[in-house]
Amino acid sequence: MSMKEHINYAITKLSFSFSSSRVTPYGGLLIPGQMLSAIDFDRKVDRHTPPSKEYSNSDILKSMLIGILCGNADFGAIHKTDDDPEYFCNTFHMKHLPSEATMRQRMDEIGDSLRDTLRMANVSLFKEYGIEPSALANGYVPVDIDVSPFIDEKCSKEGVSRTYKCKDGYAPIFAYIGTEGYLLACELREGKQHCQKDTPAFLTEVLRLARLVTGRPLLFRLDSGNDSADNIGLFMEECLQGDNVHFIIKRNLRKEKPQEWLDKIRDVCTNIQEPRKGKKEYIGQTFGDISYYIPDSTSKSGQKQKTVGIRTIYDITECACDHDGQYYVFPKVECDMYFVNVDFRDEDIIKLYHKHGEMEQYHSEIKTDLGAEQFPSGKFRTNELILELIQLAYNMLRMIGQASLKMEDIPMKRPVKRRRLRTVLEHIIMTPAVVTKHARKTGVDLGRSNPWRNAVARLWERFHKAT
Repeated sequence: MSMKEHINYAITKLSFSFSSSRVTPYGGLLIPGQMLSAIDFDRKVDRHTPPSKEYSNSDILKSMLIGILCGNADFGAIHKTDDDPEYFCNTFHMKHLPSEATMRQRMDEIGDSLRDTLRMANVSLFKEYGIEPSALANGYVPVDIDVSPFIDEKCSKEGVSRTYKCKDGYAPIFAYIGTEGYLLACELREGKQHCQKDTPAFLTEVLRLARLVTGRPLLFRLDSGNDSADNIGLFMEECLQGDNVHFIIKRNLRKEKPQEWLDKIRDVCTNIQEPRKGKKEYIGQTFGDISYYIPDSTSKSGQKQKTVGIRTIYDITECACDHDGQYYVFPKVECDMYFVNVDFRDEDIIKLYHKHGEMEQYHSEIKTDLGAEQFPSGKFRTNELILELIQLAYNMLRMIGQASLKMEDIPMKRPVKRRRLRTVLEHIIMTPAVVTKHARKTGVDLGRSNPWRNAVARLWERFHKAT
């Protein structure tokens, strides 16, 4: 046969058939199913199940988790289990799979009563598998906190209102820990709620949970919406009591003008950089006092005012022209300032705060990869419960993704430090498998065509045996 000749193996005739073989596109769900069993999820939530209910709380919550772990945070996602309910029951150790209507009704009944239980289940994941959130190069574990609007327009759901993005929806607050971006705590809020309202109480809860997860020094990073004496006072008191808690909070200039600050520091600043022609950057520090209130039983009001000195970093940019050399009539001045209680170099603090922006990627993964931007229920308390389940699913997928980075034979285009949730869903959770049952034993055949098959098997072994 000459080199130009070839044999055409193209399929000219094709027929489809439907056999009784159990082929599932969700072979990787075995891994999070095992993780829930390892933290004794059923016992923790079923002790609150009313005796009269046919379905336990664990069956209801796991049914909702199935949809979230498949990238669809909606009640209708339970229909993914219609063709092979036995596989999903075995995978998540469930007795029964509820219908969509039953799940919706029971989720409404449970409401936010299990929020604390689910938060502790989330902490149990870290403890059970010995997962320590990674620290920065300076040894501090970052804790990034921010509000992210979940847009949901043209609906009448409870709590949906105008967000600061000028669109209707919710405005939940999130706290991520470690350079991997594990979700430590979250709280659903009405869209119209200001980002600082109830934040001190949320920070107190975040501190408690963070201390259960890691004993390393913490570095909290918050944006200018949380520039409040209450927040600073909370952190300062923790630090004064000997806890290794530090912060970088972007200062809100409010009615102050950047030009006024430039006039103040122009003659005293010693660190002046010129990144390009026509642009100057002034970096330095200043000190001032800040007052806040602490509890005091001896006072009539129950509070006592306290004043402490605080360090403020400034980064003021003056641009006389744009990148093309076109000069402005008046120079453009931008001013960024940060409240801190750490002794890092000025430039290092600015860089550390800029990395705070990475949490926007985490928000995006929750909204798009998990399909969670629009909550399915019309009741606020039910959506609070769903958000806690989203947190649990998010961390399980994140832990699976980070564990997969340590496996050398996984196909990757380039080295990465964090696996996106969408990648975990597509290549691990949605692994096709043939399920067999023989002699009271269940087998899962991952075939030979999937390049991720070995990783799925080893990941199951990794999370099957807790450290």
